Amino acid sequence: MKVTRVEAVTKTKYKVFLDEQFAFELYKGELSRYQIAEGAQISETIYEMIRQEVILKRIKLRALHLLNVSDRTEADLRSKLRQSNYPEDLIEEAVAYVKRFGYINDERYVQMYVLNRKEKKSRREIYAALLQKGIPGEQIDEAFESCYDQEDALEAICTLLSKKGYRPDMDENQKQKLYGYLARKGFGYEEIRRAMEISCGDEGSF
Repeated sequence: MKVTRVEAVTKTKYKVFLDEQFAFELYKGELSRYQIAEGAQISETIYEMIRQEVILKRIKLRALHLLNVSDRTEADLRSKLRQSNYPEDLIEEAVAYVKRFGYINDERYVQMYVLNRKEKKSRREIYAALLQKGIPGEQIDEAFESCYDQEDALEAICTLLSKKGYRPDMDENQKQKLYGYLARKGFGYEEIRRAMEISCGDEGSF
């Protein structure tokens, strides 16, 4: 394979193109170590060595760092890794690696996401957010079945009503504004009505 281009990304990092195709990014010292320069020929052995011993190792470390900073879904992790211009097949290997050791688990992630947000968000809000994170709808529905029921929705509405200063003796115009606010957040009319009827904004509980 011929090194057809070496393009600077930063002062120390470079994109390497082999036979006119982007191959990987290397640091300046790595270019020297593997004798990578425009016009040079590299063997298949060296190519695979760079991929496995340098790039894949780097992706795994990056994946572990990202998961250490914040719990993520598989789709979110892949998206973050793609931003660093890593080869797709090596990204998949790195994701499989962290998954094999239990560092990433979408089922656990979804359940914790629902549990941590059900006291202040509607099912619709949570559902939409999880879809954006790449979680299939069926998996979200399963989490709702075990982690989010009608009483959770009422508690979330009560929390929001309390923050908005709701009182049972408010005039109808003020109540209608609260209805609209809560409806836009994804709560159903009957859920809102019941929460207001039990005066949770005034008593703080149901």
